[in-house]
Amino acid sequence: MLTTKVGLQMPTGMAYDEWERSGRQLAGVLDSSSWWLGDWLVYGKDHYTDRYQRGIRAIGLSYQTLRNYAWVSRRFDLTRRRPTLSFQHHAELASMPVEEQDCWLERAEQQQWTTKQLRGALRAARQGEQQPPTRTEPSRRLEVPGDHLQWWHKVAEQLGVDFEQWVTTTLNSAAASALEALGEPTEQGEISGLKRSTGPAALGTSASGENARPGNDAEQAQPVATGA
Repeated sequence: MLTTKVGLQMPTGMAYDEWERSGRQLAGVLDSSSWWLGDWLVYGKDHYTDRYQRGIRAIGLSYQTLRNYAWVSRRFDLTRRRPTLSFQHHAELASMPVEEQDCWLERAEQQQWTTKQLRGALRAARQGEQQPPTRTEPSRRLEVPGDHLQWWHKVAEQLGVDFEQWVTTTLNSAAASALEALGEPTEQGEISGLKRSTGPAALGTSASGENARPGNDAEQAQPVATGA
């Protein structure tokens, strides 16, 4: 394989393994060249303040491109650069504080993220930080047989209501009825919270009037989150 300034001459009958290996080598050279040029420009700016602009013009590359290379190179000294990650991985993190850079580099290296995957993870993290904190009620988990859940989901779907809303409404209605049957006094706030509905959703019937009854109780139980 012969490299020239204007192209690459590939030998006739090159084996696939050799072709693949040469591609990895070329990609490595391309990625390394970004670091090389960045370090070259940093050195020139530090040592030839009055002449490094002339050197940039002499090599014929875009000044803005070289500035980007130099900026990333300054943000990561040699000891912190990850050989298993590309120059572009580092460029995605260059604007962060050092501690965050190292944290994300570690994650990207362990997860073997592509540059696109790293960018997506960063975007998701930023969106999560922008979300306002929400107050969540404490919850407990109730083990429920799987066939029960299937029937409950079916009822909620046929009624056209949210599953969790249907469960909450039905349980509240049942609790209110039980308290009334026991003659237990309830506060007005409790009554408004419990006696939501006595219609199909609270009675556990489908839209067609069919009873939603679970089948075999021996099905494996599944957890359902309920309010504490």
